[in-house]
Amino acid sequence: NAGGRKAHNRTIFLREAEMNGYKRFVTGVVLLSVFTGVFARGACAAQKEIKVVASFYPVYIMARNVIKDVPGVSLENLTPPFTGCLHDYALTAADLKKLAGAQALIVNGAGMESFLEEVAARHPGLRIIGVSEGISLIKSGDEANPHIWVGISGAVKQVKNLGAAMQSLDPAHKEFYAQNTADYAAKLDSLRKQMHAQLSSYKGRKIITFHEAFPYFAEEFGLEIAAVVEREPGSEPSAKELAETIDLIKNSGGDGCVLFSEPQYPSSAAETIAAETGLKVYVLDPAVSGPDEDGAYFKIMEKNLEVLKNAFRK
Repeated sequence: NAGGRKAHNRTIFLREAEMNGYKRFVTGVVLLSVFTGVFARGACAAQKEIKVVASFYPVYIMARNVIKDVPGVSLENLTPPFTGCLHDYALTAADLKKLAGAQALIVNGAGMESFLEEVAARHPGLRIIGVSEGISLIKSGDEANPHIWVGISGAVKQVKNLGAAMQSLDPAHKEFYAQNTADYAAKLDSLRKQMHAQLSSYKGRKIITFHEAFPYFAEEFGLEIAAVVEREPGSEPSAKELAETIDLIKNSGGDGCVLFSEPQYPSSAAETIAAETGLKVYVLDPAVSGPDEDGAYFKIMEKNLEVLKNAFRK
């Protein structure tokens, strides 16, 4: 009958409406998923990788540990391995190329990097992070000594400075930097305590070094630097300079001192000085070069510990 047909048609109409609504819902979900995926990919693309460059080896090793496992952050060492520090280093075209696209350059500071004005002029938008900010510097006359990392207490302070700076640079991952900084600083503190315990009986011992790299190290462990040859590693002294160095050592009360060369320094000059003064030469490493690994600083300092104990016992 007519009433039955109308009811039947109404039922079909409602079912079709429900089906159409369901189809529109499914289509909406699919489109939302697609748009969400596109948006997420766009957001990821917008969040460019943070490129960080470290000025040279000891700062690079600190940064490896502070930046470790942080997503979206890359780290590169600016200067290639070379003998000595950065006092007179001139950046090459290859060095400057590494800074292209970088957001930050991590530097030791305290006068170590002589090329910072050039970098700032070429890359005005580059953030320069100095890890020696707020650290009390040892001075020779009016000149501050920048080799802070060679003393472990100084290295801990530099690591904490770096951690705070990275949190400011990349606040989205501040928890990563905070944890990495705390972990690495704790390991350094453990190393410091270990070395203090094993070197405590040698406080006051005199050492002679080739380079002005060890004042913070000597201060850390209560050693006295009796004389410094004051030559930059990698350059051979002349015969006249060798004679002056030998006189310097003899006049400084070299008897009872220990003479330390550096692995970055040619050994021939050290051997000549040793022959003329009767001192035995040992190698003490200021950690300006070494393996490209997170634990490099520990390996270098633990080796220094064994060298010192061996030298002082003899």
